[in-house]
Amino acid sequence: MIPVQPSGAHDKPLRAVALGGGHGLQATLRALRLLTPDVTAVVTVADDGGSSGRLRRELGLLPPGDLRKALAALAAEDDAGRMWSEVFQHRFGGNGALAGHAVGNLLIAGLLETLGDPVAVLDEVARLMGLRGRVLPMCNVPLDIEADVTGLDEDVTAVRRIRGQVAVATTPGQVQRIRLRADRNGPPAACPQAVRAVLDADVVLLGPGSWFTSVLPHLLVPELHEALVDTAACKVVVLNLVPQPGETAGFSPERHLDVLCQHAPRLRVDAVIADGDSVPTPERLRTAAASLGATAHLSTVTAGGAADRHDPAALALSLRDALQLHGLHDRV
Repeated sequence: MIPVQPSGAHDKPLRAVALGGGHGLQATLRALRLLTPDVTAVVTVADDGGSSGRLRRELGLLPPGDLRKALAALAAEDDAGRMWSEVFQHRFGGNGALAGHAVGNLLIAGLLETLGDPVAVLDEVARLMGLRGRVLPMCNVPLDIEADVTGLDEDVTAVRRIRGQVAVATTPGQVQRIRLRADRNGPPAACPQAVRAVLDADVVLLGPGSWFTSVLPHLLVPELHEALVDTAACKVVVLNLVPQPGETAGFSPERHLDVLCQHAPRLRVDAVIADGDSVPTPERLRTAAASLGATAHLSTVTAGGAADRHDPAALALSLRDALQLHGLHDRV
């Protein structure tokens, strides 16, 4: 763990919450655990592809894949934790009914059918894996992402509505805006424990990750949106290293912030972290960050030559520097 210098009344661990999904959230969680043992992941639940999509369609359960990845990222670093992390991530091969399923997905699905309550399920798995932190779903029911997309017709300005995480993530068109749909009528209800975690946090992170399908959905759950607006936590946006083919093809770093502002115009942010080598026009990014109330922090956060992958240790150092400049100098 990167050394922490507690003092006086501020000797409690930094309470950190990271919102996202998939590999981007894994990178954030691995960075945060270098700064504090008190890490909570709030995970999207709209996946409809692969093993998660199959289990969701067949059993009507929360898609477990992104939850599994977050659990693996926070597993204990002892032999037992590493073993369970490896087992959870293992996928069955072959051509049978289990082909492509991850062991962790099946275990989470079984516990969901047995215990019913997703939070109780994730807390039980956390005990099994010796988690340093907690994993919570964004909502306790599966959601669908719906997007307005242009560029799919001869008239490139025509707007077509597409639905589903995979469809949005892989569209050859340009995503203009997204919405969330629950399996029942009405706006999606946030997981109460996730709302509480955001309100009680010292620092809240959004990103990196698939912008329209992993990051922005958190802002479209009304109770979670209000918690993100109201929390006294230092709010940090971590930008992607490269645009994602299909979903954000052609996006500049500052365009990511513009889209975030369009979906949550009341949200104010304290810091934006980006990789210095991935930002072609730093001044434009600084201006876009300032429009959200934030300071841009540019440093090297990539993993040894891998231009599309964050290095947890480098990201942790950048995050620590950002927090020290935003009133948390005695907590990290």
